Amino acid sequence: MISHRAPDSLSTWRAAILIAVIALLVSCGKPPPKEISTLDKIRTTGVITLGIRETSVPFSYLDDAQQQAGYAWEIANRVATAVKRDLKLDTLAIHTFVVTPQTRIPLVANQTVDLECSSTTHDRERERQVGFSSSFYLTGPRMLVRRDSPVRDWSDLRGKRAVVSSGTTAELALRKLDRERGLDIEIMLAKDIGENFMTVETGRAAASVQDDVILYSNIARARDPSAWQVVGAPLMREAYACMLRKGDVPFKRLVDATIAEMARSGELMQLYTKYFASSLAVKGGVRIDQPLSDDMRELLRQPNDRID
Repeated sequence: MISHRAPDSLSTWRAAILIAVIALLVSCGKPPPKEISTLDKIRTTGVITLGIRETSVPFSYLDDAQQQAGYAWEIANRVATAVKRDLKLDTLAIHTFVVTPQTRIPLVANQTVDLECSSTTHDRERERQVGFSSSFYLTGPRMLVRRDSPVRDWSDLRGKRAVVSSGTTAELALRKLDRERGLDIEIMLAKDIGENFMTVETGRAAASVQDDVILYSNIARARDPSAWQVVGAPLMREAYACMLRKGDVPFKRLVDATIAEMARSGELMQLYTKYFASSLAVKGGVRIDQPLSDDMRELLRQPNDRID
């Protein structure tokens, strides 16, 4: 049985006590015990903590009933089921912890969150701090503009305002583009996906820069979807994956095996159809209709953790 419990359980206190003991040993000048693995931590506490997002449609979000949903959320739940099975636990409680682009990496690195599956890009820079599972989605940052906007390509942003979510690879890519081409873009930072779209929707920015799937999701949820379009070549090719603690080989092996089994059984393709080609229980039935590329079709058939 897998249950959802509030994070004030006895098992959580056990984990907190363990962390306090380690801190005390360090303060006394003694070496801390060997760092506990994620699976050992879960075995001890009977709890797995999943990092979630609230507005990252269709990956990890709250639906109309305020229930957690999403393509990546379902993958995370399948991992939790596999953990319970492999550890032979009678019960496993799933705790959720809301993360943002700014907090997700430190929360995984310090083991507050065991697994974060949403719209997080796997890249070399982040590999210095955290580990990544096999990828489950391919995308790249483009621009969302009003259909009557003169902006059609990146060069059209010269001297204009563009909004991008803080702490994302899209922000880094946009700054690099601006620096290399000397476009003098006024870059505005949004705290999350919802604020990003609101900024361009209210006319405070000429373009919203995000991964294309997020842009298509925003169009689908807009008051008038026909008023918007996605333009510009992708600034880079990105792979979305689940984040886990760096160097935790046994846990990564389990997560990767779970995703691979979902691919073999056809479940990943079914989830893609459910979240990218069907109406979602968000704002009256959003339908994203994201085209399935050849690269994405191959990834759904045979997931891997390559990013080059």
